[in-house]
Amino acid sequence: MHATSLLRLLQLASPSLPIGAYTYSQGLESAIETGIVNDESSARAWIIESLGIVADFEAPVLWRLLKAFSARDLAAVTYWTERFVAARDTAEFRAETIQMGYSLGKLVADLKIADDTLLEILADQHEIPLPTAFACAATALAVPHHEALLGSLFSTIENQTLACVKSVPLGQVSGQRLLFSLHPEIEAASQRAQLLADDELSSWAPGLSLLSMQHEVQYSRIYRS
Repeated sequence: MHATSLLRLLQLASPSLPIGAYTYSQGLESAIETGIVNDESSARAWIIESLGIVADFEAPVLWRLLKAFSARDLAAVTYWTERFVAARDTAEFRAETIQMGYSLGKLVADLKIADDTLLEILADQHEIPLPTAFACAATALAVPHHEALLGSLFSTIENQTLACVKSVPLGQVSGQRLLFSLHPEIEAASQRAQLLADDELSSWAPGLSLLSMQHEVQYSRIYRS
């Protein structure tokens, strides 16, 4: 991977990216509240299970969006964008991806890193979820597809790990040990996402959906999902 592309990917996947990722736990806060996650071992089990869900739907959709943006294929971008938004089955999950997608899309425009065609494709979307904005940004920055997918997956898992460090709570060393141990799972999720056929994609995760709905009415909470 060229050094320039690597540096651009590191910035795109950084937790300092101003899109508000740190304000979301993706159901994890509810799992901590109910005692499902209470130590390093249960945190690791939760994250691996969450990664499996991402590998079955969000990551394959991102993979398709990366290809669609690279081909400047408006129809394909719209197709996968609409299906991803439709698959967000709770109010919090939908609001999360739309808010972060909007913020990243605005950042792409403000930084003037995308050509007019990419910006027009992005602007043509009724709603912009995070995978769509991320694929647009990665294409604009000429980040290779495989590395962009890995970067997105790592960013997701890093955010979950940081939430565990702050809220379980886990120590910093425990959090880094957890993150290091998940590298093989991230690589496997990336490979799976690239191999799944369209009719094999699935966002079915009723347990996670129930936790998300519980979080909407949870009395005490720090995160927005």
